[in-house]
Amino acid sequence: MCGRFSLAEDISALQQYFDFEISEEISPRFNIAPSQRILTVISDGQKRRAGTMKWGLVPFWAKDEKIGYKMINARAEGIDEKPSFKHAFKRRRCLILTDGFYEWKKQEDGNKQPYRFIMKDKKPFAFAGLWETWKKGEQPLHSCTIITTTPNEVTEDVHDRMPVILHQDSYDLWLNPKNDDTEHLKSLLVPYPAEEMDLYPVSTMVNSPKNDISYILSQLNSK
Repeated sequence: MCGRFSLAEDISALQQYFDFEISEEISPRFNIAPSQRILTVISDGQKRRAGTMKWGLVPFWAKDEKIGYKMINARAEGIDEKPSFKHAFKRRRCLILTDGFYEWKKQEDGNKQPYRFIMKDKKPFAFAGLWETWKKGEQPLHSCTIITTTPNEVTEDVHDRMPVILHQDSYDLWLNPKNDDTEHLKSLLVPYPAEEMDLYPVSTMVNSPKNDISYILSQLNSK
């Protein structure tokens, strides 16, 4: 699964890299957790627009928004058939922006060591996501989920799943709401090339979402 990530990159740099318009104020985040609002990018087929959505997908047909706590991730396998995701997969796909994500590896002593996964070029990147609008509450709720797939050679020693990371040249294809070629879209939901990624251990301070500080991004001194 993917249950924690960061996005500390300056918003102007993100706009240049991902080419979107935005009207919200966005602050650097170092330890983003489920149920919090996260930066997403959607498109009408021509222009990209960014804003925040609640992390944890609430399907439009759900009776209770609490279902979102169980929907922070969507497995790529069978995503076009599962009731919770198939409608969004056809029409409501998004980019979820990040500059690194965390996973925990169990140690011999029973403790878990957190690791941060980044791109070797240190650039921000985008998870493949789905989004929905739920209208049964007092206000419409925009929510999203991160799609996961099997691990690559960098992530497999730490976790048996990894988030789907999209290549920059596939953003338009993924975001276009008029594109309903599910087979082609599913072909994008594969492990990202391991040779372009890196990882390093970080402080267990990341275990608590309350610790949303820049220090968390630092490599743990293993000496």
